[in-house]
Amino acid sequence: MPADTPWTPTRPTRSSPKGERRRAEIIAAAFTHFSAHGYRGASMVQIAAACGVSRAGLLHHFPTKESLLAAVLEERDRVNGDLFFRDTDPKRDGIDYLRHLLQVLVHNEGQRELVRLFATLSTEASEPDHPAYAYIANRFRWLAHDIDEAMREAQSRGLVRPAADLDGFGRDLIALIDGLQIQWLVDPTGIDIAGRTHRRLMEVLIADPMM
Repeated sequence: MPADTPWTPTRPTRSSPKGERRRAEIIAAAFTHFSAHGYRGASMVQIAAACGVSRAGLLHHFPTKESLLAAVLEERDRVNGDLFFRDTDPKRDGIDYLRHLLQVLVHNEGQRELVRLFATLSTEASEPDHPAYAYIANRFRWLAHDIDEAMREAQSRGLVRPAADLDGFGRDLIALIDGLQIQWLVDPTGIDIAGRTHRRLMEVLIADPMM
């Protein structure tokens, strides 16, 4: 699949409840395998075996490995969006948006496989021919944009320290979070991802997102 092709996970035209349950089981198994082995190391045969279907049965729901990866990423985004970002807008209330971002980081400390999946894919997908290249590149782009929007909104209300340099702040904060998450995967007891991110935010903010 070309990197710039929009991803649309394939669903049966008419899905029975049983078919939807099976599809969810396949996505869950694929999530585990992609987290453990990366996209290139994961096997469709192993994913099928893990959820008790034949390879043909798996291909009925997901004709390609690319479509299965797309469904996994779509599901992760849907869950996080529903949990944390449904009612927040960085342009409307930047501090509220940053509060939700910190809540995601706290939540992710109980989601080791999720953190590992994105750490693995972020490295693998640096190659333009990787099926997740467009997704990862766009994800970095929109997350940095939203953080920058949140900081500008907070600044417009006098909630950012006057001397704070916000140039490229979104990209810098993502780099900090991603670096902390990689360290946390190695040493989960020694790294407080949300705490250290909060500390960085308080170097530039007057209002505390956690209050």
